[in-house]
This record gives sequence, C-alpha cells and structure tokens, in this order.
Amino acid sequence: MPKGYWVSAYRTIADPEKLAAYNELAAPAVKAGGGRILVRGGRAVAHDAGIAERTVLVEFDSFEQAVAAYGSAAYQEALAALSDGVERDFRIVEGIG
Repeated sequence: MPKGYWVSAYRTIADPEKLAAYNELAAPAVKAGGGRILVRGGRAVAHDAGIAERTVLVEFDSFEQAVAAYGSAAYQEALAALSDGVERDFRIVEGIG
C-alpha cells in the first residue's frame, strides 16, 4: 500500500508566536494520527523556480491515514491556533509504492 505524505512549504511567517503555538499542538496531533515528521525546517537548496523556504514533510502509512489525520479534531485545533500566522502551500500526496 502506498504511503501518504503531508508536504508543507511556508511562503511567509507573519506571526512566529502563532507558528510556535501551532507546533506545540500539531506535533502530538501528527503522532496520534500515525504520522512521522521526516523534515521540519533545516537547510534547503532550491532549484528552477523553487524558493528556499521552511519545508515540512510528514510520512503516514497510507494516503487515507494522512487525510484522516488532517481532518482530526486535534489537528484542526492546531490549525485554529495557526490561523493567519503563516502563508503556506500544504498538500497531501500519495507515494508510489
């Protein structure tokens, strides 16, 4: 069964305090949903039209698990704390095998 991934690229961080509050809630929500944080920030090199920005990659055992974790009450609480504190590109994608 293909794995599922959350891929999040932060375009701007307008409110670091909201991001910190989100991180406090999101990490346990991700873990409770079966996710494993593989990348959170760190160094990045961008190519082509890419922008070297804060990137987060979370792995789940399946695409369905990744979708369910996003919809969980715990993760929705984290999103409420984040509110308009950042502009990010967030997507859930299915792995290839």
